[in-house]
Amino acid sequence: DAKYNGMENSRKDGPTVEYATLQNGRKMPMLGYGTIGQAGEQITDNVAFALHHGYELIDTANRYGNEVEVGQGLKKSGLKREDYFLETKLGPTLYENETAIDGTLQRLDVDTIDLMILHHPVNNYLHAYGMLEKAYKAGKLRAIGVSNFPVEKLQELLDHCEIPPMVMQVEGHPYYPAEAVKAFCDAHHIVLQCWYPLGHGSSELLQDPVIGEIAQAHGKSPAQVVLRWHIQMGFCPVPGSKSPAHIQENGEIFDFSLSQEDMGRMAALNRHTPFYKVTPESLQRLATTKCNFEE
Repeated sequence: DAKYNGMENSRKDGPTVEYATLQNGRKMPMLGYGTIGQAGEQITDNVAFALHHGYELIDTANRYGNEVEVGQGLKKSGLKREDYFLETKLGPTLYENETAIDGTLQRLDVDTIDLMILHHPVNNYLHAYGMLEKAYKAGKLRAIGVSNFPVEKLQELLDHCEIPPMVMQVEGHPYYPAEAVKAFCDAHHIVLQCWYPLGHGSSELLQDPVIGEIAQAHGKSPAQVVLRWHIQMGFCPVPGSKSPAHIQENGEIFDFSLSQEDMGRMAALNRHTPFYKVTPESLQRLATTKCNFEE
């Protein structure tokens, strides 16, 4: 696609992207672009756009039903394979499907995935994690982890696994800084990624007067301040957006930093409760809802 020809270095001119170091020594970009809820040409274009506007990590999932289009967006960017970090999640209905990881590689049209995680702590997750370990040893996956696991299930996994999870993706933002799992993950060197980093699509967080004041003082938007807070907390935010203007804005967070006073004011916003409530019904739905490519 001519649109990005000759633009390979367009993202190298700005401030440096920041990285987290995983247990195995691999570097993971702290800011990711989340692709949930997008399909078709829109997500292909947005993935290519994001890779030229501050993002080096693209996050998708079997369950999102858009891995083929995400893979096309990676190609459309014109970037070499080593210049972006690709993450996806194994769908719970595939936790005992021995061909699921190879099928994922085929849909994304890549030889290796930088990070694959289990999407939810349901079904036979210990078996599924064993499949991740096997693919990791075979060189198909460069890092492995989980998503949405409570501490007791993380401990169970650590007791049974050979290769400990390197990353966990959970809900996190200033109103709920992943406090149920943060201390445990820090103690076990599990890097935390945050979905809904801007507050679950709720306008409330981005309209918070404290965040507004900090944003004004830095000449930044409230979203940029919240994403910068994530980086300085050691979280790896994965904001999604359909709008190129918002994608670009969310990527411009490496040219300023928040003061200790700013961080202290934002710490006081903690409401100690997540937006997303896990219920037996929600877990049952997550355990049984098939991916769009399944029979």
